[in-house]
Amino acid sequence: MSRTLSRLALRNISQSRSIAMSATQTQTQTHTQPKREGNIADSFVSLSGGAREPLPRRFLDLKQTLVHGHEDRVVSSWNRLLAELKRENKTIVEKGPRIIPSLDFKDLDADLARFRDEIKKRGVAVVRGVLPEGEARSFKDEIEEYVRQNPHTNAFPPDNPQVYELYWSAPQLRARSHPNLLRAQAALMKLWHMSDPNSAISMSQPLAYADRLRIRQPGDATFALGPHVDGGSVERWELNGYGLGGVYDKIFDGSWEDFDPWDASARVPAVMDNYNGLGAASMFRMFQGWLSMSTTNPFEGTLMVNPAMKLSTAYYLLRPFFQPVKGVNQVFPDEYLAAENWKFTGSEMTSELQGATPGHGQELDTVLHPHLDLDNTMVHVPSIKPGDYVVWHCDTIHAVDKVHKGDSDSSVLYIPVCPVTELNSKYIARQRAAFLNGTPGPDFPGGRGEADHINRQTESSLRSYASAEGLRAFGFEKLVPAETDTNGAKNVTSLANEILSF
Repeated sequence: MSRTLSRLALRNISQSRSIAMSATQTQTQTHTQPKREGNIADSFVSLSGGAREPLPRRFLDLKQTLVHGHEDRVVSSWNRLLAELKRENKTIVEKGPRIIPSLDFKDLDADLARFRDEIKKRGVAVVRGVLPEGEARSFKDEIEEYVRQNPHTNAFPPDNPQVYELYWSAPQLRARSHPNLLRAQAALMKLWHMSDPNSAISMSQPLAYADRLRIRQPGDATFALGPHVDGGSVERWELNGYGLGGVYDKIFDGSWEDFDPWDASARVPAVMDNYNGLGAASMFRMFQGWLSMSTTNPFEGTLMVNPAMKLSTAYYLLRPFFQPVKGVNQVFPDEYLAAENWKFTGSEMTSELQGATPGHGQELDTVLHPHLDLDNTMVHVPSIKPGDYVVWHCDTIHAVDKVHKGDSDSSVLYIPVCPVTELNSKYIARQRAAFLNGTPGPDFPGGRGEADHINRQTESSLRSYASAEGLRAFGFEKLVPAETDTNGAKNVTSLANEILSF
């Protein structure tokens, strides 16, 4: 039996054992119930202060299904991965922030071609000067005035806000619809490819995803979000999550080297939110990103990333299948991390998926994921100016400075890069309704949001400054396929227009 047929058979077995779906697991497309009020802390166990409960038995069944019949290949793959991680970690430590590719917006196409391989290896990039510096900096002043006019704005933490539950302020809308930003997003999507040319995805025009904003003040230590990956957590292992597209099948099959994190075809059917978590992103975001509104240096409340995207992804997915022979307190560090000290769990396997909690983001740390050496391999993005756009692949481990040690604010607008898919189009339709009502986007904590805010933006406001391309991104104008689009891209564009009632 071929490996593909074997996996299909195992999926049938898993369904009969009630692994694939439970009463509490419905696919993201059906999540329509309003969410309770909250803030960014609700997205992560570490920020919310809640206890992480043990995962139920069905996750043990799932893990056994994923590696059944090819355990020896998984062990061999794990050993090769540890050797490569050791080499790559050394390179990351030596280069630090210099390892992150920096591109100039004015030379975007040439720089993307020049740094293409390095961006795809690192999973992160800085695009300099996407917006004029003065314009980007003025956004922050406008937002602060908007908050002063609306002191009831929800934020985290409530007594000393650093991250605001704002989605529809004028600067946010102008930034998301800015021609320069849309051009940068369209260019970045070209780093992805389709293994199936008929895939129902268009990467020629971006859709706008309404996310929050950060204005982090000097000295802040509350928004100390540690290493994590967004886009779900347990869904990465679940057959009815990322498994629907076989996104990580190569890793679970024991050939992590063949895993292609830039294959958009595999991501189209994947479901990233099976639990309707507060802030759990259900839209396919090729890149997460933020547009800077401030001048920020390393250690000044900025972003940190692990720039070994493919290796680290393979590691945190395989980690639940291995355990140390000797504990960290029993041997020297090098001996603890040595491949021979880590064994396949086998009959001792548990339901544990280190750092994964349903309805929350995937979190990582040095205890649960020791071979990543996160204390040393989480590097700062280089110095950033207002108008710079920082993007990172949706699998990339990222974090926030534990303490903002700078002298001025560290301020950004979170703006990811999203292609046209059926799932994304359905989300845009719901997000458009939320905008018209002034409530948070469907992925985020609910409540009145900005419905009663003074100077909240309206459709007429958006139309006064957004181009046709910007309005299309928000779902207010009919999408137009590019001449170079594949048949799959043209078909999904037509479907998206139907979903958006055009």
